[in-house]
Amino acid sequence: MRKYILIILFSNVYLVAYNQLIDGIIMDRETEIPIPFASVYFSGTFAGTTSDQDGNFKIDVSENASMPLTISAVGYYSFSLNDFSIGESFRIYLTPKVHEIAEVVLIGKSLTRDRKKNLKLFKQEFLGTTANARRCEIINDDDITFNYGSDNDTLKAFALNPILISNGALGYSITYYLDKFEYYKKKHTIFFTGNIIFNEDLTSNESLKQFYEKRRKYAYSGSRMHFFRALWADDLKSAKFMIKNSENKDLHYKDIVIQEAFYNKFFRYTENLEIYYSTGLSNIKFLKEQVFFDQDGYFDPSGISWEGEMGRQRIADWLPYEYSIKQ
Repeated sequence: MRKYILIILFSNVYLVAYNQLIDGIIMDRETEIPIPFASVYFSGTFAGTTSDQDGNFKIDVSENASMPLTISAVGYYSFSLNDFSIGESFRIYLTPKVHEIAEVVLIGKSLTRDRKKNLKLFKQEFLGTTANARRCEIINDDDITFNYGSDNDTLKAFALNPILISNGALGYSITYYLDKFEYYKKKHTIFFTGNIIFNEDLTSNESLKQFYEKRRKYAYSGSRMHFFRALWADDLKSAKFMIKNSENKDLHYKDIVIQEAFYNKFFRYTENLEIYYSTGLSNIKFLKEQVFFDQDGYFDPSGISWEGEMGRQRIADWLPYEYSIKQ
């Protein structure tokens, strides 16, 4: 009898160790009314859940504890929870988008031709212009509205609903919660923020499996994810990345990485850097003194501005952090 009890006790310890739960309630910041069916997820992954009809949620964070937890809902700006403790309960407030969108809808009522032009430009900048982008489709582009003639130099896009994307090149269906999109026409520069969740891996289709795997491997090579995974492992040379500063000096792991405690690593340097890979040259500008990154390739996106080859990689070329190369 004692043997069975011990087995049960050890099993419970194992479950506690590997199921790290946090919970909370999601509410409207202005009304404090609970928000039902909000998405609670780790941006860039398949990992997520939804709040119930009373705004309550519970999620296991054991696989993604180093990443922010993102909360999104239709008609609201997303919120990221960067600091959380296992077993802690949270009260999350989301800010509505409604007023800003209503003005845009009125401005663009009968501008069909302008809308077609703006939508084409939006897709080029949002999805990208690579071969993968040509196989991507926005399922609900009617949900995207624009500022049209109110600012001739800047194209702004808004979406109350999440943008639904079918990536026919990499074999994923995707949901993207857009918080801000601005394209500056004269400078040809783009700024957009939001959060992405991968909903479905389509490799269950055997006839397309090899096609998807080949495209994914190509998209991964030289990507930001590839770079940060190689940097974490101190394996830049084997991964065929080279990093140089403004004086054309080769930099190595010890020059650009600092480690705090056992598991926290930060990318940092005192000036902009160049990253060389066989697919092309990338330039990075630090927006923060140091940028957190982890072994899965996640990094703090607010800490770096990208140009060049890695800057060209848009939604159509992104892979989930669960991705690994099939041997």
